[in-house]
Amino acid sequence: MVAIKDIRAANELIADGTAPRIAVFVGGTSGIGQLTIKALVTTGARVRIYLVGRKSSEDRSKTFIEEMHTVNPKAEIIWTEAEVSLLGETKRVCETIKTKEPHVDLLFLTTGYAPFCKRQETSEGIEESLSLSYYTRILFIMHLLPLLRKADAPRVVAVLGGGLERLNSLQLDDLELKKPENWSGRKAQSQNTTINTVAMDKLAGDNPDVTFIHSWPGWVDTGNVKRGQENGSLTSWIFRLLVEPLVATISFRLEDSGQRHLFQCTSALYGGRGVPWNSKPGINVNLEAGTGLFLVNPWGDCTPNNKNIVQLREKATETVWEHTQELLRPYL
Repeated sequence: MVAIKDIRAANELIADGTAPRIAVFVGGTSGIGQLTIKALVTTGARVRIYLVGRKSSEDRSKTFIEEMHTVNPKAEIIWTEAEVSLLGETKRVCETIKTKEPHVDLLFLTTGYAPFCKRQETSEGIEESLSLSYYTRILFIMHLLPLLRKADAPRVVAVLGGGLERLNSLQLDDLELKKPENWSGRKAQSQNTTINTVAMDKLAGDNPDVTFIHSWPGWVDTGNVKRGQENGSLTSWIFRLLVEPLVATISFRLEDSGQRHLFQCTSALYGGRGVPWNSKPGINVNLEAGTGLFLVNPWGDCTPNNKNIVQLREKATETVWEHTQELLRPYL
């Protein structure tokens, strides 16, 4: 476990020379994304942040941006409207960023929710929670990789369930979970976790100069547990009476979660580049230090899950990657 006092001490070393100069936060209008932006801005470092979110989040996001400018006038946060469940919108936003910036140091991805409700498709014909938690995330990475490669110490952090992936959680013959018997909130959440790791492992292998982190945040009481439920359903009542009080009891403090994820964005513990870390280096999914894909648990430890990663590479990577490329190709 990486103690929170050590995380805070490391984060206090963040300055203009060690902070990500240009960052893109997708899903940063609330929850862990917003907490991490706040932690980054509070360091006082000079940073430019693209905050990508849907129209309904614009007013409160602009209020948040004004608050952050008061905290740190050197931090520039650019509101960037997009319906990020849509691949076409994701492409549009990425193309805009690519015309404005010479590089991107950090891509931070938190979009998604646990869909404890009926299957709901976007206007592009993709189940919404799968699109948010997987397809648009991977599309953001692929579009911005040319800018990430131009950065000194580029990093991609995706927050979902790193370390929890298993081969038997995948429906390899139905990756979009279109068959009724394959659809449930639990199955969708497990599949999203695993295919994120599969795709990021492939991308990390193809881009050895970029550090990838798949983070499992643990319980953080951001209110996201309420999303994806049908009002008045039995599931919504169970969550209200049992799950929500439990989450409130066992969750990490919000500020601590922001500090922990800022640490993942900046510390040399993961990949050897960034804010100096004078203890044992982190180990990636190949059981090596250095760059690559790191699976990070709620306490900041690397949990390589190597046995499952090897199985996934042998039996799932080709199928997942070919499917992903076919679905994303019109938007690349």
